[in-house]
Amino acid sequence: MTETMALSGNCRTNPKEQASVQNSFPDVVELNVGGQVYYTRHSTLVSTPSSLLGKLFASKKDASNDLARDPKGRYFIDRDGFLFRYVLDYLRDKQVVLPDHFPEKGRLRKEAEYFLLPDLVRLLTPDDLKQSPDDYFHSDYEDGSQGSDHRQCPPPSLVPADRKSGFITVGYRGSCTMGRESQTDAKFRRVPRILICGRVALAKEVFGETLNESRDPDRTPDRYTSRFYLKFKHLERAFDMLSECGFQMVACNSSVTASFVNQHTEDKIWSSYTEYVFYRK
Repeated sequence: MTETMALSGNCRTNPKEQASVQNSFPDVVELNVGGQVYYTRHSTLVSTPSSLLGKLFASKKDASNDLARDPKGRYFIDRDGFLFRYVLDYLRDKQVVLPDHFPEKGRLRKEAEYFLLPDLVRLLTPDDLKQSPDDYFHSDYEDGSQGSDHRQCPPPSLVPADRKSGFITVGYRGSCTMGRESQTDAKFRRVPRILICGRVALAKEVFGETLNESRDPDRTPDRYTSRFYLKFKHLERAFDMLSECGFQMVACNSSVTASFVNQHTEDKIWSSYTEYVFYRK
């Protein structure tokens, strides 16, 4: 009699016990991911509720009946079975440790995007490519200024007759990953760093406080450098600043190389390096 009352819908049960009754998934879930078999706890799969796995394996009535299964009854997920181990590692520990010289980081980042794990995407994104959501909508960098303020270039009417002439070269590297069959899936990387080459005095005159000198500190104004770079990442802004200081573009060149991502895929990484040469009389 007591046991019947405990299972009755009219009795009060502990919320955790009630959730367990309603859960249509076993505590240990068997997965087939792209042919690789994994065993993991159900709580691991739903540890990030907003993720794709969190939604697929949510504890709701008959949810398990909506998922594809392989011939042995395992839940089937049509993704990269090898890389899924790192997705599980992240769900367990909220961090991921990759082997040294791991060649599949780009593909793993794509898996993280598929499984709706934005924090894992950020962990796998190189530091010089990371950006806040606002960077997609605003046109400038960390100092928040939209113009080319804090620089020494005077207006044309006040240009001294003995102003220094010379060259400044602006360079940048870019890359994208592209499959053999289609260009629609190309993944373009934003310009990671704008390099500045030329006489130090000219570079400081043009770019002022937006110039990062950390890679070549204590360089005297009369010497040359090829290691400065800009704190912002928009070529057009660099061009505007050069133009305002009387520089004109006189030459440009670009080179492109391609290499396979790894021996197991036909995806290629296309890398380019472009230089723009500016001169002031």
